[in-house]
Amino acid sequence: MSIPYHPPFLQKDLTEGPPAHRLILSSLGIKITSEGNNMRTAGFIIFFSIFFTIYGSVNFYIFIRGYQALPVKPLLRNTYVILFLVVSLSFIAGRFFEKVSICPFSDACIWIGSIWLAFMLYLFLAVLFFDMLRLANRIVPFYPPYITAHYDTAKLVAAASVFAVTSTLVLAGFINARSPRLTTVDLTVDKKAGNITSLNIALITDIHLGTIISNSRLACIVDLANGIKPDIILLAGDIVDEDLAPVIEKNMGGTLRLLKSRYGTYAVTGNHEYIGGAARAVRYLEDHGITVLRDRSLVIDGSFILAGREDLSMNRFTGVKRKELSRILEGLDAALPVIVMDHQPSRLHEAVSAGVDLQVSGHTHQGQLWPLNRLIDSIWEIGYGYRQIDSTHFYVSCGVGTWGPPVRTGNRPEVVQVRLRFSGK
Repeated sequence: MSIPYHPPFLQKDLTEGPPAHRLILSSLGIKITSEGNNMRTAGFIIFFSIFFTIYGSVNFYIFIRGYQALPVKPLLRNTYVILFLVVSLSFIAGRFFEKVSICPFSDACIWIGSIWLAFMLYLFLAVLFFDMLRLANRIVPFYPPYITAHYDTAKLVAAASVFAVTSTLVLAGFINARSPRLTTVDLTVDKKAGNITSLNIALITDIHLGTIISNSRLACIVDLANGIKPDIILLAGDIVDEDLAPVIEKNMGGTLRLLKSRYGTYAVTGNHEYIGGAARAVRYLEDHGITVLRDRSLVIDGSFILAGREDLSMNRFTGVKRKELSRILEGLDAALPVIVMDHQPSRLHEAVSAGVDLQVSGHTHQGQLWPLNRLIDSIWEIGYGYRQIDSTHFYVSCGVGTWGPPVRTGNRPEVVQVRLRFSGK
Protein backbone atom coordinates (compact mmCIF):
# COMPACT_ATOMS: atom_id res chain seq x y z
CA MET A 1 0.00 0.00 0.00
CA SER A 2 1.37 3.38 -0.90
CA ILE A 3 -0.44 6.43 0.44
CA PRO A 4 1.32 9.76 0.68
CA TYR A 5 -0.56 11.41 3.56
CA HIS A 6 -0.16 15.16 3.85
CA PRO A 7 -1.65 17.00 6.81
CA PRO A 8 -1.67 20.65 5.77
CA PHE A 9 0.66 22.22 8.30
CA LEU A 10 3.76 20.04 8.52
CA GLN A 11 7.27 21.36 9.05
CA LYS A 12 9.81 18.68 8.27
CA ASP A 13 10.15 15.90 5.74
CA LEU A 14 9.03 12.71 7.47
CA THR A 15 11.06 10.58 5.11
CA GLU A 16 14.08 11.95 6.97
CA GLY A 17 12.44 11.67 10.40
CA PRO A 18 13.00 9.02 13.04
CA PRO A 19 11.85 5.44 12.37
CA ALA A 20 8.98 5.90 14.84
CA HIS A 21 7.21 8.17 12.37
CA ARG A 22 7.39 5.60 9.62
CA LEU A 23 6.37 2.84 12.02
CA ILE A 24 3.16 4.69 12.98
CA LEU A 25 2.36 5.35 9.33
CA SER A 26 3.10 1.75 8.46
CA SER A 27 0.75 0.49 11.17
CA LEU A 28 -2.01 2.49 9.46
CA GLY A 29 -1.10 1.01 6.10
CA ILE A 30 0.43 4.29 4.95
CA LYS A 31 3.75 4.50 3.17
CA ILE A 32 5.50 7.79 2.52
CA THR A 33 6.35 8.25 -1.15
CA SER A 34 8.17 10.94 -3.07
CA GLU A 35 4.88 12.86 -3.26
CA GLY A 36 5.07 13.20 0.53
CA ASN A 37 8.37 15.07 0.64
CA ASN A 38 6.74 18.23 1.94
CA MET A 39 5.31 16.52 5.02
CA ARG A 40 6.44 18.17 8.21
CA THR A 41 6.91 16.66 11.61
CA ALA A 42 5.03 19.18 13.75
CA GLY A 43 1.83 18.93 11.76
CA PHE A 44 2.06 15.15 11.58
CA ILE A 45 2.24 14.97 15.36
CA ILE A 46 -0.63 17.44 15.78
CA PHE A 47 -2.87 15.72 13.23
CA PHE A 48 -2.47 12.19 14.52
CA SER A 49 -2.50 13.30 18.15
CA ILE A 50 -5.88 14.95 17.60
CA PHE A 51 -7.21 11.97 15.64
CA PHE A 52 -6.16 9.31 18.12
CA THR A 53 -7.21 11.44 21.09
CA ILE A 54 -10.73 11.88 19.72
CA TYR A 55 -11.04 8.30 18.48
CA GLY A 56 -9.66 6.87 21.70
CA SER A 57 -11.69 9.15 23.97
CA VAL A 58 -15.00 8.46 22.24
CA ASN A 59 -14.39 4.72 22.26
CA PHE A 60 -13.33 4.78 25.91
CA TYR A 61 -16.44 6.76 26.85
CA ILE A 62 -18.72 4.26 25.08
CA PHE A 63 -16.78 1.32 26.52
CA ILE A 64 -17.02 2.54 30.12
CA ARG A 65 -20.73 3.25 29.94
CA GLY A 66 -21.40 -0.13 28.35
CA TYR A 67 -19.26 -1.89 30.95
CA GLN A 68 -21.08 -0.13 33.79
CA ALA A 69 -24.45 -1.16 32.37
CA LEU A 70 -23.59 -4.88 32.44
CA PRO A 71 -24.30 -7.14 35.43
CA VAL A 72 -21.26 -7.93 37.57
CA LYS A 73 -20.58 -11.29 35.92
CA PRO A 74 -16.92 -11.91 34.98
CA LEU A 75 -17.67 -13.99 31.88
CA LEU A 76 -20.10 -11.43 30.48
CA ARG A 77 -17.87 -8.46 31.19
CA ASN A 78 -14.71 -10.18 29.90
CA THR A 79 -16.51 -11.12 26.69
CA TYR A 80 -17.63 -7.51 26.32
CA VAL A 81 -14.05 -6.25 26.77
CA ILE A 82 -12.71 -8.62 24.12
CA LEU A 83 -15.46 -7.84 21.60
CA PHE A 84 -15.09 -4.10 22.13
CA LEU A 85 -11.33 -4.24 21.57
CA VAL A 86 -11.83 -6.28 18.40
CA VAL A 87 -14.34 -3.92 16.79
CA SER A 88 -12.62 -0.69 17.86
CA LEU A 89 -9.19 -1.78 16.61
CA SER A 90 -10.33 -3.62 13.47
CA PHE A 91 -10.02 -0.73 11.03
CA ILE A 92 -6.42 0.07 11.94
CA ALA A 93 -5.56 -3.64 11.99
CA GLY A 94 -7.18 -4.11 8.60
CA ARG A 95 -5.19 -1.28 7.07
CA PHE A 96 -1.99 -2.81 8.44
CA PHE A 97 -2.76 -6.32 7.16
CA GLU A 98 -3.91 -4.94 3.80
CA LYS A 99 -0.45 -3.40 3.47
CA VAL A 100 1.12 -6.81 3.99
CA SER A 101 -1.32 -8.70 1.79
CA ILE A 102 -4.83 -8.13 0.47
CA CYS A 103 -6.72 -11.14 1.74
CA PRO A 104 -10.13 -12.07 3.23
CA PHE A 105 -8.80 -11.39 6.74
CA SER A 106 -7.68 -7.83 5.95
CA ASP A 107 -10.97 -7.21 4.12
CA ALA A 108 -12.95 -8.50 7.11
CA CYS A 109 -11.04 -6.23 9.50
CA ILE A 110 -11.68 -3.18 7.32
CA TRP A 111 -15.37 -4.03 6.99
CA ILE A 112 -15.82 -4.53 10.74
CA GLY A 113 -13.87 -1.38 11.55
CA SER A 114 -15.71 0.71 8.97
CA ILE A 115 -19.14 -0.36 10.19
CA TRP A 116 -18.01 0.32 13.75
CA LEU A 117 -17.43 3.96 12.81
CA ALA A 118 -21.19 4.35 12.27
CA PHE A 119 -21.96 2.47 15.49
CA MET A 120 -19.49 4.70 17.30
CA LEU A 121 -21.26 7.89 16.22
CA TYR A 122 -24.72 6.77 17.27
CA LEU A 123 -23.65 5.01 20.46
CA PHE A 124 -21.77 8.15 21.48
CA LEU A 125 -24.83 10.34 20.87
CA ALA A 126 -27.07 7.91 22.77
CA VAL A 127 -24.73 7.59 25.74
CA LEU A 128 -24.32 11.36 25.85
CA PHE A 129 -28.11 11.77 25.83
CA PHE A 130 -28.56 9.37 28.76
CA ASP A 131 -25.78 11.06 30.70
CA MET A 132 -27.52 14.40 30.22
CA LEU A 133 -30.74 12.81 31.51
CA ARG A 134 -28.91 11.51 34.57
CA LEU A 135 -27.42 14.93 35.22
CA ALA A 136 -30.82 16.59 34.87
CA ASN A 137 -32.32 14.02 37.26
CA ARG A 138 -29.70 14.86 39.86
CA ILE A 139 -30.58 18.54 39.64
CA VAL A 140 -34.36 18.04 39.51
CA PRO A 141 -35.35 14.41 40.26
CA PHE A 142 -37.92 13.12 37.77
CA TYR A 143 -37.12 9.41 37.38
CA PRO A 144 -40.15 7.21 38.13
CA PRO A 145 -39.85 5.26 41.43
CA TYR A 146 -39.51 1.96 39.53
CA ILE A 147 -36.30 3.10 37.82
CA THR A 148 -34.83 4.35 41.08
CA ALA A 149 -35.71 1.09 42.85
CA HIS A 150 -34.39 -1.13 40.04
CA TYR A 151 -31.56 1.02 38.73
CA ASP A 152 -29.27 -1.85 37.65
CA THR A 153 -32.07 -3.43 35.63
CA ALA A 154 -32.97 -0.05 34.13
CA LYS A 155 -29.36 0.48 33.03
CA LEU A 156 -29.23 -2.91 31.33
CA VAL A 157 -32.57 -2.37 29.58
CA ALA A 158 -31.46 1.10 28.43
CA ALA A 159 -28.15 -0.27 27.11
CA ALA A 160 -29.87 -3.13 25.27
CA SER A 161 -32.43 -0.72 23.79
CA VAL A 162 -29.72 1.67 22.61
CA PHE A 163 -27.79 -1.16 20.97
CA ALA A 164 -30.93 -2.51 19.28
CA VAL A 165 -31.97 0.89 17.94
CA THR A 166 -28.41 1.68 16.80
CA SER A 167 -28.11 -1.69 15.06
CA THR A 168 -31.40 -1.11 13.25
CA LEU A 169 -30.35 2.39 12.20
CA VAL A 170 -26.94 1.24 10.95
CA LEU A 171 -28.48 -1.71 9.09
CA ALA A 172 -31.00 0.59 7.41
CA GLY A 173 -28.18 2.99 6.51
CA PHE A 174 -26.11 0.11 5.14
CA ILE A 175 -28.95 -1.03 2.88
CA ASN A 176 -29.63 2.56 1.83
CA ALA A 177 -25.96 3.10 0.91
CA ARG A 178 -26.19 0.18 -1.50
CA SER A 179 -29.31 1.51 -3.21
CA PRO A 180 -28.36 4.48 -5.41
CA ARG A 181 -31.09 6.46 -7.11
CA LEU A 182 -31.15 8.40 -10.36
CA THR A 183 -31.60 12.14 -9.82
CA THR A 184 -32.66 14.11 -12.89
CA VAL A 185 -31.94 17.82 -13.32
CA ASP A 186 -33.20 19.85 -16.29
CA LEU A 187 -31.26 23.01 -17.12
CA THR A 188 -31.21 25.53 -19.96
CA VAL A 189 -28.17 27.46 -21.16
CA ASP A 190 -28.78 30.45 -23.39
CA LYS A 191 -25.96 29.68 -25.82
CA LYS A 192 -25.64 27.93 -29.15
CA ALA A 193 -23.71 24.65 -28.97
CA GLY A 194 -22.54 23.91 -32.48
CA ASN A 195 -24.88 21.44 -34.15
CA ILE A 196 -26.39 20.04 -30.96
CA THR A 197 -29.41 21.40 -29.10
CA SER A 198 -29.11 19.31 -25.94
CA LEU A 199 -26.66 17.29 -23.91
CA ASN A 200 -27.52 14.29 -21.75
CA ILE A 201 -24.92 14.11 -18.94
CA ALA A 202 -24.34 11.28 -16.48
CA LEU A 203 -22.65 12.78 -13.41
CA ILE A 204 -20.99 10.39 -10.97
CA THR A 205 -19.06 11.58 -7.94
CA ASP A 206 -17.39 10.08 -4.89
CA ILE A 207 -17.39 6.40 -5.81
CA HIS A 208 -14.47 5.71 -3.43
CA LEU A 209 -13.38 2.49 -5.10
CA GLY A 210 -11.46 0.16 -2.81
CA THR A 211 -12.12 -2.57 -0.29
CA ILE A 212 -15.60 -1.31 0.65
CA ILE A 213 -16.83 -0.19 -2.79
CA SER A 214 -15.80 -3.10 -4.99
CA ASN A 215 -16.70 -4.51 -8.38
CA SER A 216 -20.26 -5.61 -7.63
CA ARG A 217 -21.18 -2.13 -6.40
CA LEU A 218 -19.34 -0.49 -9.29
CA ALA A 219 -21.20 -2.66 -11.80
CA CYS A 220 -24.54 -1.39 -10.43
CA ILE A 221 -23.31 2.21 -10.73
CA VAL A 222 -22.17 1.61 -14.31
CA ASP A 223 -25.53 0.06 -15.22
CA LEU A 224 -27.41 3.00 -13.68
CA ALA A 225 -25.32 5.51 -15.66
CA ASN A 226 -25.47 3.57 -18.92
CA GLY A 227 -29.23 3.19 -18.50
CA ILE A 228 -29.85 6.85 -19.34
CA LYS A 229 -27.90 6.51 -22.61
CA PRO A 230 -25.69 9.53 -21.84
CA ASP A 231 -23.97 11.71 -24.38
CA ILE A 232 -21.09 12.18 -21.95
CA ILE A 233 -20.09 10.79 -18.55
CA LEU A 234 -18.44 13.02 -15.93
CA LEU A 235 -16.62 11.57 -12.91
CA ALA A 236 -16.18 14.53 -10.57
CA GLY A 237 -13.47 13.25 -8.25
CA ASP A 238 -12.84 10.74 -5.46
CA ILE A 239 -13.16 7.85 -7.87
CA VAL A 240 -10.56 5.94 -5.86
CA ASP A 241 -10.88 5.86 -2.08
CA GLU A 242 -7.20 5.98 -1.14
CA ASP A 243 -5.06 2.95 -1.89
CA LEU A 244 -5.02 1.79 -5.48
CA ALA A 245 -3.97 -1.78 -4.57
CA PRO A 246 -7.46 -3.28 -4.07
CA VAL A 247 -8.67 -1.48 -7.21
CA ILE A 248 -5.92 -3.14 -9.23
CA GLU A 249 -6.26 -6.46 -7.41
CA LYS A 250 -9.97 -6.70 -8.28
CA ASN A 251 -9.60 -5.23 -11.79
CA MET A 252 -12.12 -2.47 -11.20
CA GLY A 253 -10.69 -0.65 -14.20
CA GLY A 254 -12.23 -3.35 -16.36
CA THR A 255 -15.64 -2.47 -14.96
CA LEU A 256 -15.03 1.25 -15.48
CA ARG A 257 -14.37 0.49 -19.15
CA LEU A 258 -18.01 -0.59 -19.45
CA LEU A 259 -19.17 3.03 -19.13
CA LYS A 260 -20.58 3.96 -22.54
CA SER A 261 -21.44 7.34 -24.01
CA ARG A 262 -21.26 9.30 -27.24
CA TYR A 263 -18.38 11.58 -26.25
CA GLY A 264 -16.63 9.38 -23.69
CA THR A 265 -15.87 9.45 -19.98
CA TYR A 266 -14.02 12.35 -18.36
CA ALA A 267 -12.78 12.75 -14.80
CA VAL A 268 -11.03 15.10 -12.39
CA THR A 269 -8.98 14.45 -9.30
CA GLY A 270 -10.48 14.61 -5.83
CA ASN A 271 -8.76 14.88 -2.49
CA HIS A 272 -8.75 11.08 -2.15
CA GLU A 273 -6.81 10.68 -5.38
CA TYR A 274 -4.15 12.87 -3.76
CA ILE A 275 -4.23 10.94 -0.49
CA GLY A 276 -3.49 7.74 -2.41
CA GLY A 277 -1.09 9.28 -4.92
CA ALA A 278 -2.67 11.28 -7.73
CA ALA A 279 -0.17 10.32 -10.43
CA ARG A 280 -0.80 6.58 -10.01
CA ALA A 281 -4.56 7.00 -9.80
CA VAL A 282 -4.68 9.17 -12.92
CA ARG A 283 -2.46 6.77 -14.85
CA TYR A 284 -4.69 3.84 -13.89
CA LEU A 285 -7.86 5.65 -14.93
CA GLU A 286 -6.41 6.74 -18.26
CA ASP A 287 -5.15 3.20 -18.90
CA HIS A 288 -8.79 2.14 -18.62
CA GLY A 289 -10.34 4.55 -21.08
CA ILE A 290 -11.04 7.59 -18.89
CA THR A 291 -9.73 11.03 -19.85
CA VAL A 292 -8.59 12.89 -16.73
CA LEU A 293 -8.63 16.67 -17.06
CA ARG A 294 -5.98 18.14 -14.80
CA ASP A 295 -6.33 21.90 -15.01
CA ARG A 296 -7.07 21.73 -18.70
CA SER A 297 -9.98 22.07 -21.08
CA LEU A 298 -11.21 20.56 -24.32
CA VAL A 299 -13.58 21.65 -27.03
CA ILE A 300 -15.79 18.65 -27.68
CA ASP A 301 -17.31 18.10 -31.11
CA GLY A 302 -16.94 21.82 -31.78
CA SER A 303 -20.03 22.26 -29.62
CA PHE A 304 -19.07 22.91 -26.00
CA ILE A 305 -16.10 23.38 -23.72
CA LEU A 306 -15.36 20.88 -20.96
CA ALA A 307 -12.83 21.92 -18.31
CA GLY A 308 -11.52 19.93 -15.38
CA ARG A 309 -9.81 21.43 -12.34
CA GLU A 310 -7.25 19.85 -10.07
CA ASP A 311 -8.64 19.30 -6.61
CA LEU A 312 -8.36 22.22 -4.22
CA SER A 313 -6.15 20.09 -1.95
CA MET A 314 -3.42 19.92 -4.61
CA ASN A 315 -1.44 22.72 -2.98
CA ARG A 316 -1.56 21.01 0.40
CA PHE A 317 -0.28 17.74 -1.03
CA THR A 318 2.27 18.95 -3.58
CA GLY A 319 3.11 22.53 -2.67
CA VAL A 320 1.94 23.59 -6.15
CA LYS A 321 -1.19 25.70 -6.58
CA ARG A 322 -3.75 24.69 -9.15
CA LYS A 323 -4.32 27.00 -12.13
CA GLU A 324 -6.81 29.81 -12.00
CA LEU A 325 -9.95 28.89 -13.89
CA SER A 326 -9.55 31.93 -16.13
CA ARG A 327 -6.19 30.54 -17.29
CA ILE A 328 -7.67 27.12 -18.01
CA LEU A 329 -10.29 28.72 -20.25
CA GLU A 330 -7.93 31.27 -21.79
CA GLY A 331 -8.06 31.53 -25.58
CA LEU A 332 -11.23 29.48 -25.98
CA ASP A 333 -14.37 30.64 -27.75
CA ALA A 334 -16.47 32.30 -25.04
CA ALA A 335 -19.56 31.92 -27.22
CA LEU A 336 -19.56 28.16 -26.63
CA PRO A 337 -21.22 26.65 -23.54
CA VAL A 338 -18.69 26.00 -20.76
CA ILE A 339 -18.98 23.02 -18.40
CA VAL A 340 -16.54 22.71 -15.50
CA MET A 341 -15.79 19.80 -13.18
CA ASP A 342 -14.41 20.84 -9.79
CA HIS A 343 -14.50 18.22 -7.04
CA GLN A 344 -14.99 20.56 -4.10
CA PRO A 345 -17.79 23.17 -4.28
CA SER A 346 -15.60 25.98 -3.03
CA ARG A 347 -14.78 29.47 -4.34
CA LEU A 348 -17.80 29.44 -6.61
CA HIS A 349 -17.22 33.07 -7.53
CA GLU A 350 -14.35 31.93 -9.78
CA ALA A 351 -16.76 30.01 -11.99
CA VAL A 352 -19.20 32.92 -12.06
CA SER A 353 -16.45 35.41 -12.94
CA ALA A 354 -15.08 33.12 -15.66
CA GLY A 355 -18.46 32.91 -17.38
CA VAL A 356 -18.97 29.21 -16.71
CA ASP A 357 -22.42 27.93 -17.66
CA LEU A 358 -22.46 24.76 -15.56
CA GLN A 359 -20.18 23.57 -12.77
CA VAL A 360 -20.59 20.09 -11.28
CA SER A 361 -19.03 19.03 -7.98
CA GLY A 362 -19.21 16.43 -5.22
CA HIS A 363 -17.08 15.92 -2.12
CA THR A 364 -19.58 16.84 0.59
CA HIS A 365 -21.54 13.54 0.60
CA GLN A 366 -24.23 15.86 2.01
CA GLY A 367 -22.89 14.78 5.39
CA GLN A 368 -23.57 11.07 4.66
CA LEU A 369 -24.67 10.39 8.26
CA TRP A 370 -27.47 12.04 10.21
CA PRO A 371 -27.13 14.47 12.01
CA LEU A 372 -23.92 15.49 10.22
CA ASN A 373 -25.96 16.26 7.10
CA ARG A 374 -27.52 19.16 9.00
CA LEU A 375 -24.13 20.87 9.22
CA ILE A 376 -23.16 20.74 5.56
CA ASP A 377 -24.86 23.92 4.37
CA SER A 378 -23.06 25.90 7.07
CA ILE A 379 -19.68 24.58 5.87
CA TRP A 380 -20.02 24.79 2.08
CA GLU A 381 -21.44 27.46 -0.19
CA ILE A 382 -23.61 24.73 -1.67
CA GLY A 383 -23.77 21.59 0.45
CA TYR A 384 -25.98 19.66 -1.93
CA GLY A 385 -28.16 20.09 -4.96
CA TYR A 386 -28.81 22.82 -7.50
CA ARG A 387 -28.30 26.54 -7.32
CA GLN A 388 -27.94 29.31 -9.88
CA ILE A 389 -25.64 32.27 -9.23
CA ASP A 390 -26.01 34.95 -11.89
CA SER A 391 -25.94 33.00 -15.16
CA THR A 392 -23.91 30.07 -13.79
CA HIS A 393 -25.65 26.81 -12.88
CA PHE A 394 -24.17 24.71 -10.07
CA TYR A 395 -24.95 21.15 -9.09
CA VAL A 396 -23.32 19.48 -6.09
CA SER A 397 -23.97 15.75 -5.86
CA CYS A 398 -24.14 13.86 -2.58
CA GLY A 399 -22.15 11.13 -4.30
CA VAL A 400 -22.77 7.49 -5.07
CA GLY A 401 -20.30 5.82 -2.70
CA THR A 402 -19.34 6.16 0.94
CA TRP A 403 -16.29 7.24 2.87
CA GLY A 404 -15.47 5.61 6.21
CA PRO A 405 -18.58 3.71 7.30
CA PRO A 406 -20.41 1.99 4.41
CA VAL A 407 -23.58 3.58 5.73
CA ARG A 408 -25.81 6.48 4.67
CA THR A 409 -28.44 7.71 7.10
CA GLY A 410 -28.53 11.36 6.03
CA ASN A 411 -29.43 10.92 2.35
CA ARG A 412 -29.59 8.44 -0.48
CA PRO A 413 -26.64 7.98 -2.88
CA GLU A 414 -27.18 9.15 -6.42
CA VAL A 415 -26.11 9.11 -10.01
CA VAL A 416 -27.20 12.41 -11.56
CA GLN A 417 -28.69 12.86 -15.00
CA VAL A 418 -28.25 16.46 -16.13
CA ARG A 419 -30.39 17.18 -19.18
CA LEU A 420 -28.86 20.32 -20.59
CA ARG A 421 -30.73 22.25 -23.27
CA PHE A 422 -29.07 24.94 -25.40
CA SER A 423 -31.43 27.74 -26.37
CA GLY A 424 -29.02 30.14 -28.09
CA LYS A 425 -29.45 31.18 -31.71
